[in-house]
Amino acid sequence: MAYLEHVNITVADPQKTAAFLSDLFGWRTRWEGAAINGGYTVHVGTDHGYIALYTGPGGAAHQTPADNSYLQRAGFNHVGVVVDDVDETEKKVKSMGFETHSHADYEPGKRFYFQDTDGVEYEVISYP
Repeated sequence: MAYLEHVNITVADPQKTAAFLSDLFGWRTRWEGAAINGGYTVHVGTDHGYIALYTGPGGAAHQTPADNSYLQRAGFNHVGVVVDDVDETEKKVKSMGFETHSHADYEPGKRFYFQDTDGVEYEVISYP
């Protein structure tokens, strides 16, 4: 059976983003080091999957965010993360200074979204 191992996202500061995700979701840094095109990458997640956080040479100074990923072919739209308690996770997200939006109780679960400082959108979901 095939499964998703990782996604790779360009961010301004991979170590800072990895620390934020580790704190929020209880993840750990699996690996970090030099990467393609003179960049730097941090792999953060669990034993079963992770997000590769990449920055090119020069970091944020050389990166331009997309205006609207949903209108861009091959645009990156959001990362969905399943948690045990969506309400507790939302409290933590808000305590970190992020605004939440697009709340929904739907079959089969409950969710909300937020954007981090790089403009990466996360969907946080829980299932009964």
